Amino acid sequence: MALSLAEGHITKSLFGDAELSVLFSESAEVRAMLLVEGALATAQGEIGIIPKESALVINSMVRDVLIDPGTLADGMAKDGIVVPSLVAGFVAAMEASAEGKGHAGFVHKGATSQDIQDTGLVLRLRRVFDLFDQRMVGLLDTFRDQAVTYRSMPMAARTRHQLATPTALGARIAGWGIPFVRHRKRLEQMRERVLVLSLGGASGNLSAFEGHGFALADAMAEELGLFVPDVPWHSARDGIMEFANLCGLICGSLGKVAQDLLFSAQISDGLWAGAAGGSSTMPHKANPTGAEVMLALARQGHGLVAQISGAAIHAQERDGAAWSQEWLALPSLVVATGAALQHAQELMGSLQVDMGAMAQVLDDTNGLMMAEAASFALAKHMALSDARILVKSACAKAVKSGEHLREVLARETVLAIDLDAVFDVGNALGESGTIVDRFSAAITSDV
Repeated sequence: MALSLAEGHITKSLFGDAELSVLFSESAEVRAMLLVEGALATAQGEIGIIPKESALVINSMVRDVLIDPGTLADGMAKDGIVVPSLVAGFVAAMEASAEGKGHAGFVHKGATSQDIQDTGLVLRLRRVFDLFDQRMVGLLDTFRDQAVTYRSMPMAARTRHQLATPTALGARIAGWGIPFVRHRKRLEQMRERVLVLSLGGASGNLSAFEGHGFALADAMAEELGLFVPDVPWHSARDGIMEFANLCGLICGSLGKVAQDLLFSAQISDGLWAGAAGGSSTMPHKANPTGAEVMLALARQGHGLVAQISGAAIHAQERDGAAWSQEWLALPSLVVATGAALQHAQELMGSLQVDMGAMAQVLDDTNGLMMAEAASFALAKHMALSDARILVKSACAKAVKSGEHLREVLARETVLAIDLDAVFDVGNALGESGTIVDRFSAAITSDV
């Protein structure tokens, strides 16, 4: 296996996410940080911290300069952060050009490496937010289509891994989908707390900006299309932690869908999603590869959230160890979450339902799944507690004899209850249809 399954040639089609991985490539990081340097210069030129002409030249050159990430490796090894060598490389490029010579001394004035790197990260997270939202919109559309299609399709519900009562497949799908309505709201609400400019200077108190620190932050944020921080946030990582937690919530919701699909594959209850993977030696096998990978990615995401939670504890004004731990975990978390979202879309889009198999699961219980309905019907004529005792006894006899519960109840009670209505599966679906309708409405109102 490759060191990173998300990048390995053999494994990246399952565990990777090309759209998101490119945002965390070295070239994308370099490009983002150069854009931050350009915005810094532009804002300083507007305020008068550096000459306006120098600001224009710097902002122009950051968009055209090409810096090979490989040339920054030695500096990273020495400094533990890439920004000093990036700035040095950009300054050298300016000094080597007719346009830039004479203006290079105004690059990176007053900023610290963390300002540049954190803001470069936020610029890329902005695109991550957009991609996550687009994917959840597509996934919700698919959930809604499937929920509506199977709005009244009876299936066996299960509680604590045991057969419970009949429900509708549409209601189960609505239950899968509704968390993503909330996840979209969470994502939108946290933009102003996560997609925030970082600017603090050496020790986070803006001391190098000649009293113009907050005005500079306002101007930089406007240039970059980011939100303005209330105060510098070098060692206050709650925004990063909040986003990581949302990734964990998304992974949890996706993992639940995958787990349910895997259980259906195990018991062959008529519900299947995704292309089947074959066995090297058992011709009859059809392995639920997509759901397996989606669950694995969800679990991996939860582990990475825990790492970022630990990294949120930053010491003093800057903490290199905690910051490095964040670097190790965050890109992998984003890619795992994004890849799981892609698998979910593929799986739900390929959902297959065997109506006969689903009906057979209900029939095979010999009416035991209607025991609750029988209790409530009898409770119209006796205390509910007594009705439950009677039905529980009838269930035991039905299991022992192999009879249908209806036959046992007909023999055991002389009460005038409508057994046809009690054992009509359609009457046991409750408000499943309304659940589907409310789910659909929630999606519509969220748009």
